[in-house]
Order: sequence, then structure tokens, then C-alpha cells
Amino acid sequence: MSIIQEKVHQAVGILKEKDIDLWLTFVRETSTGSDPVLPLIYGHTLTWQSALIITRSDDRIAIMGHLEVDTAQRIGAYNEIIPYHESIRPHLRQVLERLNPKIIAINHSTNDALADGLTHGLHKLLHNYLEELPFSNQLVSAEGVIAALRARKTQGEISLVKAAIETTEKIYSKIFGYAQIGVSEHQISAFVHAQIDAHGVKPAWDLSQCPIVSSGPDSAIGHTLPTDQKIEPGHLLHLDFGVQQDGYCSDIQRVAYFLKPGEKQAPKEVQHGFDTVVKAIGEAARILKPGMTGKQVDAKARETITSAGYPEYKYATGHHLGRLAHDGAGILGPEWERYGNTPNYKVEPGHIYTLEPGLFVNGHGYIGIEEDVLVTEHGAEFLSQPQDRLILL
Repeated sequence: MSIIQEKVHQAVGILKEKDIDLWLTFVRETSTGSDPVLPLIYGHTLTWQSALIITRSDDRIAIMGHLEVDTAQRIGAYNEIIPYHESIRPHLRQVLERLNPKIIAINHSTNDALADGLTHGLHKLLHNYLEELPFSNQLVSAEGVIAALRARKTQGEISLVKAAIETTEKIYSKIFGYAQIGVSEHQISAFVHAQIDAHGVKPAWDLSQCPIVSSGPDSAIGHTLPTDQKIEPGHLLHLDFGVQQDGYCSDIQRVAYFLKPGEKQAPKEVQHGFDTVVKAIGEAARILKPGMTGKQVDAKARETITSAGYPEYKYATGHHLGRLAHDGAGILGPEWERYGNTPNYKVEPGHIYTLEPGLFVNGHGYIGIEEDVLVTEHGAEFLSQPQDRLILL
């Protein structure tokens, strides 16, 4: 069974669980603006207006332009494929009248960007197509369905994420063999890009910022571009990097310290910062269990950083990982307005998260470590090999 077939089958169970009769994903011209859920339930572009319908009764219906029927048949995830030539309207209305759902979940969301693929124009068009049907006013957000589908990884998906992580760790081992005093952030970035090509994979996010490279106290932190800043003695070198391999991603951060002449170990303030970040990751992993909310996990890691005397980091402790490096659904973060309700989503078995607290050490640079973990029935299982010691170069 392919990943798409696994996910469509999984969606049927989620609809039953959430007591939703029918999930309708309505799209068009997805090569210019694809719905984020489409790679999970279809895997290809769609040109004309198309409706992918999944019901709690295991109806799996695709209504689409006649030129795309062959592709849909090859996917093998839909048991009824309905082609049209001039308008999708009559076919969509007939199918919905036949199924007669009480609740229809559609692809829009105020909380989750990856459940918000329905454009404003298509939303208006859909309402127009369903005008005067008895359930035209029974449309609800599919964010709960899509969040569960993205977050609950199948065994096939878990295997693919693990493979991406293994490739990333191989590349990391070469990066720290290449990095040395006098090498610039730009040179490190170019070296990593060559490794991406050599391994036949893609960057997990925009190539210009993958990897993110920060060397020393004057280098920008965050989603930034590499500069001509060169590594100097006493610098912390921070890297944020992941690959996309066979459609699934990794996302790992690592940090190294470059010894000054005469130093045999990192200064106390650097080592203390590193140890604090490792402890925060450990504390988050310890309580990352089914039933916990994202904000509870975040609070534990955040408190570990602040209780050690550092300012709190102004981002979430972690996020889902899967087909994207930032894979939607809930977040391990605080109840800040920008995160909507996602910090209140509960952790479940099959979720894969990053854990990535960080802090700044004056005069040396940024310490950020990011690990990828799988949630099981019993708790967190590290998929990446945890960085538990500071790399000295």
C-alpha cells in the first residue's frame, strides 16, 4: 500500500472518530497554489476545479477534469472517479445529494496554515455551487481532520523520516570535518549544498537558508542568510539543517565551539549554556507523552532555560515534522496569539516533533540544538542521535 493509500484509509477512521460525515477538499490549478493537504491524499497537481471526497462510510470519490482521470486511477486511493468536461457543479451536487451528509468539513482553518488551502474565491464558488441544497449551511472547518491526518504518522511515513534523518547526520559529520577557523558562513553553506547534491536529496526548506549558518556573536540568529562572516577562535558555530528525501523531511540543529590558542575546553559560560540547552531538551522529552498539550511541554523546556538565568527564547520549543520541516497541526509552544489554538492540541502516539530550545552566550554566539523525536505509547523516542557533548574544534 502506498503512502497516499495509507493516508486516505487513515482519513476514513479519523472521520469516524470525529463524527464528521464527509470531508471535501476543493481545489483548482494547484501548480500555482496547491492545497497543503494534497500531497497526503492525492500526490499530484490538479488543473480544473476538482473535489476529493472522503466519507466516514469509506466512500472515496474524486470528481475532476476528464484529462486527469488516468492519474487518479493509477493512484488507487479512490474507489469512484467521476470525470467532467464543462462544469463540476452538476456532478458535485449529485454526489452530495446521494451521500446526504449532515456535516461537511472543508479545507479552511484560522489556526493551522496547513489546513487552510481553500482560497477565498474558491470558498465563494463552492457556496454558489451548493446553493439551495439542504446542507449548504452545514460546512465546517476540516482543521481537526487535517491536523490528525498530518500528525499521526503511519509506519511508512516514520520509516521515511528516519531515512531523511540518517542522511542529514551523515552530512553533518562531513560539515564538522570541513569547518575550520577562517572559513566563512557562505563557504559552509556552499559545502552543504554540494553534499545535498551528492546524496541526491533536496533541502528541507528554501535552499538559500538551508543550512542556516551562524558564526560568533555578531552573526544574525533565526531564518537568515549566510554571510561573509568567517569563523574565529572563540566562536560558536551554529547550524540548522535538514533534507527532504522521498517526500519526507528532517530538521536538526548542531553547535560547535572553536578553541582559542591555549584553550583545551570551552569557557565555563559556553559549557554552562550548552548544558542548559541539553537539559531543556531532556526535560521536554521526559514529559512528551500522549495526552500532554503542546503548551505543557513547551513550559517545561522554557522554565529550564529561564531558571538557569537566561532570557526566554521567542519561538516555540518544537513543531511537527513530516512532509514538511514545519508540518502543521499542533505546536509545542506557548499560548501566544500568533499560534492560535495550536498549543492546546494534545500529543498523540505517532507524532514526530522537533525539540529546539536555545540561548545566546555573550561574546561567543548562539547555542541551539534541535532533535527529532517520535511519540510512542510510552513517551518520546529520539530519532536523531542526540548531541550531548559540545563539539570542540
